[in-house]
Amino acid sequence: MTLLAERTTATAADALAAAEVGVLPVGSTEQHGPALALGMDHLAAEAFARSAADREDAVVLPTVPIGVSAHHRQFDGTLYVSPETFERYVTETIASLAEHGVRKVVVVNGHGGNTDALRRGARTLRDDRTAFAPPWNWWDSVGDVTDDLFDEEGGHADAMESSLLWYLHETLVDEDELAAAEEGASDAWGESVHGAALGFDTIDFSESGAVGRPTQADPEKGERVFEAARDQLHALLDWLADRPIDDCWPRDHR
Repeated sequence: MTLLAERTTATAADALAAAEVGVLPVGSTEQHGPALALGMDHLAAEAFARSAADREDAVVLPTVPIGVSAHHRQFDGTLYVSPETFERYVTETIASLAEHGVRKVVVVNGHGGNTDALRRGARTLRDDRTAFAPPWNWWDSVGDVTDDLFDEEGGHADAMESSLLWYLHETLVDEDELAAAEEGASDAWGESVHGAALGFDTIDFSESGAVGRPTQADPEKGERVFEAARDQLHALLDWLADRPIDDCWPRDHR
């Protein structure tokens, strides 16, 4: 198992020398309505990342559990940092890994609010030729599967997320509260009036904090979602492990 945090400094040397790619799970600790645990996003990211722990060409880093979640701040338990703090923390973590020779990293992201900061950080690391670290959002890789499983637009604490967490951590989903989550949920993320995006915080458009139809959740559906996304992650790791680092840098002007 190549989980870096469980290695000693003596045994980490061999693991880092063999690794072609690092895997950094990041997420959030934030409200997910009345039915899901606050750790949904970072627990999902961690599960996907740990699926790579048996790969000899990968090293899995510890999970970053708090992210860019100020838009959930009115709901109890939500923790957050600024986009700038999150971006800097992630990029400096990856830069420190690069010092050990692992300069290709997949950032396994469990929270949509982190996406912009991760993209900016990835560009900075690449422009500086420090590391190549594309962010990977698990939900972006499962469209074909979820279209068959769920009838919702969703977006947060919905049937897809509820199913995934139910599969990964059964005790962290309160099945009896799924109906209440859906009763106070919005159908889609945010609100738009005449083309203008309104609702800067979740509480502006969702009473329960959920978005979607969580009563459609089922752990067997969650297993299908997990397996589909996991396979896509490993395909990405294969691609990145085989890609020479010099092919990852920005191209020169024509």
